[in-house]
Parts: sequence; C-alpha cells; structure tokens
Amino acid sequence: MDYNLLDALDLLEREKGVPADTILDALANALVSAYKRTPGAAEEARVTIDPDTGEITVYGQDLDEDGNVTREWEDTPSDFGRIAAQTAKQVIMQRLRDAKREQVFDLYEGREGDLVTGIVQQSDHRYAILDLGNAEAIMPSSERIPYERLERGNRLKAYILEVRGEGKGPQIVVSRSHPEFIRSLFELEVPELVDGDVEIRAIAREPGHRTKIAVASNDPNVDPVGACVGARGSRVRQVVNELRGEKVDIVEWRDDTQSFIAEALSPARVKEVRLDDEAMIATVIVPDHQLSLAIGKEGQNARLAARLTGYKIDIKSETQDLGLDIEDEEPEEAVVEAIEEAAVEEAAEEVAEEAVVEEVAEELEEAVVDEVAEEVAEEAVVEEVAEELEEAAEAVAAIEESAVEAEIEEAVEELEVIAEAEEIVAEAEAAEEAAEAEVVVEAEEIAAEAELAEEVDVESVDDDEITDQTDENTDADPTA
Repeated sequence: MDYNLLDALDLLEREKGVPADTILDALANALVSAYKRTPGAAEEARVTIDPDTGEITVYGQDLDEDGNVTREWEDTPSDFGRIAAQTAKQVIMQRLRDAKREQVFDLYEGREGDLVTGIVQQSDHRYAILDLGNAEAIMPSSERIPYERLERGNRLKAYILEVRGEGKGPQIVVSRSHPEFIRSLFELEVPELVDGDVEIRAIAREPGHRTKIAVASNDPNVDPVGACVGARGSRVRQVVNELRGEKVDIVEWRDDTQSFIAEALSPARVKEVRLDDEAMIATVIVPDHQLSLAIGKEGQNARLAARLTGYKIDIKSETQDLGLDIEDEEPEEAVVEAIEEAAVEEAAEEVAEEAVVEEVAEELEEAVVDEVAEEVAEEAVVEEVAEELEEAAEAVAAIEESAVEAEIEEAVEELEVIAEAEEIVAEAEAAEEAAEAEVVVEAEEIAAEAELAEEVDVESVDDDEITDQTDENTDADPTA
C-alpha cells in the first residue's frame, strides 16, 4: 500500500473525525471478501495491514469442525495491489458517508424543539425538503401551513419536531404548523421571553388562519402584551410575516378563570362569565352587537378561546340570556344567524383590509411614479450636464487648437529669424574668406615682387663683379 494512502487516512482522521484504525479494520474485512473471489483462494482467510508501512498480507486458513485454525499460510495474490486499491476506495467512501451521517445525527440529536432556518430544495403534495446547510430536513404535508406555497429557493424557518436515527442516515422532521413554532418565533423576536421576564402560558392555533397566545409577566414593571407586540407592532409583525399573514391575537394570562375567559374572547367585549367547574363549561354573556364578534368567522374565535382556556364556552347575547328572543325562533337558527353575522363582519373586515391594501398599492404606485419622474429629471439633468461638458470640451479644444496654431506661427517666425541669422553669418564668413583670400593673393604678389627684386639685385652684383675683374685684368696686362 502506498504511503500516500496512510497520510490520507491520517488527514481524514484529523478533519473528518474518522479513526484510521476503523478504516483499516473495515478495509481488512473487505479485502478478505475480495480475496475469496479470486481464483484458487482458500475457503477461509485473514488479512493483515501494517499500520506503519501499509503492507498487506493475506493468510489462507484451514479450519477444523470446531472452527479452530489447523493450518495457516501466506497466500497474497500477485495482483492483489490493484484489488486492494479499488477496495480501499470503496471502503473509505462508505466510511466517510457513515461518518457524515453520525456527525449529523450527533449534531441534531436532542435538538427537538429548536428553530432552524432552511432553503426549500423540493416541494410537492407529500412533503417538502429543506437544506439546513449541513443536513437535509423533511417537512410532511401534515406539518405544513395549509395553502402555503413553498417555492424552490425560498428561505424559511421551521420547528424541529423529531430526529430519527435510521439505517440510511438520520432523518430530521420539521414543522411549521405546530403550536410551539409560534413560541419559538416569539422567543426569537422578544428578548423578555428568553430572559424569563415574560412567558407564554398557553397557545391555541389554527394554522394558516389565526393564533391566540396567553402571556404573563414575572416582572411587575413589564407589560407582557406590550413586550410581545413591540413598538408600533414591530415584533409581532415579524412573526406574522414569517407565518405568511396568519393573524395573531395576544391576550394577558389571568389567574382568575372568569377574567381569563373574557380576555380569551377578545376583541369581543364580555359582560359576564358563568362557570361550571365540574363540567368545565363556561357560559359567556355578551352584548347583542358583540355576539357575532365573540363567535368569530365560522366559530373560530370561540374555538380558539376554548382551546386556550380549556373550558367549553357557550356564548349568549343579553337578549337570549333574558329569554326575550322570539319564541318561535329555534336556538340553532339564532346561532346560525350569529355565525352569518360574524361571517358578514369578517367579510367586511377583509374588504376593509383589501381597501387598505389597494390604498397602499396606490401609494406604492405613486411612489414608483414619483421615483420614475425623479429618475427622468435626473437623466435630463445628466444630459444637460453632459451637453455643457461637451460644449466646454469643444471650447477647450478650440482654445487649445488656437494656442497650438499660435505656437506654430511663433515657431515658424523663430525659424525664419534663425534662417536669416544663419544667412548673415554665412555671408560674413564668405566675406571674411574672400578678404583672407585677397590678403593671401596680395602677400603672394608682394613675395613674388620681392623675389624678382632680389634676382635683379643679384644680376647687378654679378655685373659689377665682372666689371671689376675686367678692370683688374687690364691693370695686370697693359698691352691688353
């Protein structure tokens, strides 16, 4: 075995937490199986791997009836290196997968009830798969918010419902419809809940429609409802946005059951609450015009209040309580009418909300139009500035061109002056050379005349000498 493989095993042990001895043991077992598939292999064998050198040795074995080794010999195939390399790759990959599963399970084991954030990878009518970064979570359709559309790539929060350790790896089950999901969202937004100054005592929820929570304060100086609502509803708005618009009612927990039931039926105003503690039934009397509001759309407000308080709630109007309602009107019809009135009021609220939404949309459109107008104005200003810059650039270019022409003319004039000066110098040099030539000629003429004069003097001297000699001769010879 190559030493690089041993180094790789050490690196895996440091980075992935997979012990090298575990991989070597698994590799030895896999090599035994690979050896038994080779031609002429012994029925039983064992494989040893030297942890220092990585040398692989195969020993064939003979066993007796009791399974004891009676004979053992070395039987390493000649081409066992190739088989060992392929087997090592498969074993290492499998151990890495197993190690990752174990790490994921160790990471999420015991985290039931935690809030996680994931990205939707897949969604259909059966389940949705969320990518948590280092693991994948599954959200069954029963744990989804009804009518919520989960698009691929959407980022959302979920509540860890269960962590299962299965053969194919851990399975993390998350939920967005669980009531405790609401508690986790509020704990994320309200620090008083984490500090213990405020606590959520009860939660009643119909996922996708409405939720009621009862909160209490452990500090007399802290308003529990105000702490959960936040400044101008900032905290509860974050929760509602995560719930895709699900309505959230926050009521204050009361130790007095009658007061608590009256709070639970808000926003309806309650006149009287009568309790039957043995049967856990509460009869609630409300003003006539508050009956439909107390019941809610399709009885939703009354159902949530009953879940929140643990009492069965029977809501009556003052007229019904006094027995002044029309005799031939059945109670069921009164309830139906109350439900219809509640539905009408709910529809009116929805219409009002739609009107508000339309108004906000119009304001947004106006804002967009204003923004577009500003952008157009800015573009016009930019174009005007660009034109001015172009004009300035043209002016600068013209000035530069004029300056260049002036510089050229000045250079030409300077060249002309230089040329004239050079001509004058050349004429002066020529005149000087001519003068020098004349002087030389005159000197030569003078020299020639001087030589001629010397020659004449010599001739005259010679004539005198000849005359004197003649005279001497005459004196010597008188006959002559």
